[in-house]
Amino acid sequence: MESLKGKTRGEDLYEQVSAVIERRNLPWSKLANVTTDGSPNLTGKNVGLLKRIQDKVKEENPAQNVVFLHCIIHQESLCKSILQLNHVVDPVVKLVNFIRARGLNHRQFVTFFEETDAAHQDLLYHSRVRWLSLGKVLQRVWELKEEISSFLELKEKSEEFPELSDENWLCDFAFSVDIFSHLNELNVKLQGKDQFVHNLYTNVTAFKSKLILFSRQMSNKSFTNFPTLATQKEATRNTKKYCKSLDDLQREFCRRFSDFEKIDKSLQLVSCPLSQDPDTAPQELQLELIDLQSDSASKENFKSLKLTDFYASLNKATFPNLRRLAQEMIVLFGSTYVCEQTFSVMNINKARHRSKLTDQHLRSILRIATTKLAPDFDALAKKGDQQHCCH
Repeated sequence: MESLKGKTRGEDLYEQVSAVIERRNLPWSKLANVTTDGSPNLTGKNVGLLKRIQDKVKEENPAQNVVFLHCIIHQESLCKSILQLNHVVDPVVKLVNFIRARGLNHRQFVTFFEETDAAHQDLLYHSRVRWLSLGKVLQRVWELKEEISSFLELKEKSEEFPELSDENWLCDFAFSVDIFSHLNELNVKLQGKDQFVHNLYTNVTAFKSKLILFSRQMSNKSFTNFPTLATQKEATRNTKKYCKSLDDLQREFCRRFSDFEKIDKSLQLVSCPLSQDPDTAPQELQLELIDLQSDSASKENFKSLKLTDFYASLNKATFPNLRRLAQEMIVLFGSTYVCEQTFSVMNINKARHRSKLTDQHLRSILRIATTKLAPDFDALAKKGDQQHCCH
């Protein structure tokens, strides 16, 4: 991690990245992948960071192809905008802010819920930064909508939120709750460390197929996978509108994940080499695939070992091209999850009261906070190098 002070243009980012790579004596020709959140200073065609990196790698090794990916979680989150549900989200956020942002209202609201034995005792804030936030907020407000209506009547504020008595709006609200529940389920599958890109993209591909199924069921007025919507009387009258939203979402998913589609065949080959047809594989891999699929020991290893361990166990002389392809695919980062998680850790540690926290101190703190290594305190204590007598 490096600190950027001042401008964050493509050339500024490149200078910082280049300095780190050269300081670590890393060869540019070995660079296999860069995954970003898709911001313009990174992806600019002429002066963005990725263009500069690509030019540098080609200069060092013209045969090296760097795989540039847009974070799969970030793209999944961007796909939601195509649903155009602001007419639902805005009143819900306004309602939550009315209750939670004012201390008196919030205290009275919590007390009212305790008296009515509601399923939940409070509402959740919506944060655009948090991936799962919106879906959880919609779900909680829906579950408490009766209690919220009663509370608004008690406060004589019902006229400020007429949507709660509008059947068509409630129907759209119910659809939002269900579709965001499905999107949140996908989002959770995409999170986590040490995830192979193929597994991430498989989840996205499965979701695209689910959207086709949802649309087909909706057109037949079947709400099997939309239980909240099924409770609304107006649901059957709005199926055409919801089918269009689902179709638009499916097309948006297809459009946004084109960078992963380019490497999908290679990912499938590495993920399931025993089921691949050698005739459809690249020529340099065909003979190695036949040898691999004919080797019973390799078949057993594939079933019992992790993917990384399986390819590490292959003979270098017998399967050089398969091993090389596996290395190129397994090292890919499908998302910026690790960066986002580390950034959250940094924000926790970099509090405004810690004014003397230098870059070096912060780097050391983050190294400790993010490491997988567990210190052996007993061994450190026995050394006694830093022990001092108490006075």
